[in-house]
Amino acid sequence: MREATTRTEALLRREQLIIIAGLGAVIGLAWGHVLSGGGTGMSAISMTSWRLPHAMMMEATPAHWTPGYALVMVAMWWTMMIAMMLPSAAPMVLLHARVSRHAARRAPAGTVAVPAAAFTAGYLAIWLCFSILATGLEWGLERAGAVDGMMMGSVDVWLTGGLLVAAGLYQLSPLKGVCLSHCRAPVAYLSRHWRPGRSGAFLMGVEHGAFCLGCCWALMLLLFAGGVMNLLWIAGLSAVVLVEKLAPFGARLTPWLGFGLITAGMAVVVVA
Repeated sequence: MREATTRTEALLRREQLIIIAGLGAVIGLAWGHVLSGGGTGMSAISMTSWRLPHAMMMEATPAHWTPGYALVMVAMWWTMMIAMMLPSAAPMVLLHARVSRHAARRAPAGTVAVPAAAFTAGYLAIWLCFSILATGLEWGLERAGAVDGMMMGSVDVWLTGGLLVAAGLYQLSPLKGVCLSHCRAPVAYLSRHWRPGRSGAFLMGVEHGAFCLGCCWALMLLLFAGGVMNLLWIAGLSAVVLVEKLAPFGARLTPWLGFGLITAGMAVVVVA
């Protein structure tokens, strides 16, 4: 009995290492794509600044939108969401793999990585949907002259201030609290919503991704305020998401961040 337990523990450790390596590779590739400019042909470094885009330019320069360019924008948004969101979802993926192993003790080695991949695919599918919507919003804002096609950030002070205030208000909303509570309680989620098999893992990933989207969509739209490819905003928002979801004090940070964003949004409008 002890030998069987030891063998199971060894398999679990090996499979966890495989999953961790896989997640690390995906996250690393996503960050590499972002740092290289997201396929836009522009340097992310050159689009990075402490100043908000509306303070650096008077009017927007439209990009030349084609079907190919739209696909590049979707890919850029999606890889950026993977880079920003997947690290905070990694504990849920690993916990799902552990529960899968215990739910199928006789499964051969390596099979747990398959439902873990399906769970991750379902999670990332939700952020692909968000990326498509974000690309459509970017196109519409560019057409309206509110977002610059080169810097991919707001050149309208009212849009910048409105995004900050709206994100701050959402931080204080009950829906934000419900979604954040879900993301901070992976054990409770798995115990209540467990589905067996690969398709079940994919659906669980979709559902978890929907909660994460409900938690973070307003923060992600702040990229329009700071510049979609502004590495300072990308890194800062990634850190906020990690702290909110994983840090012991993360839930207490949320309302303070909300008040700070509201104040910043009003200050942007008043100072302009």
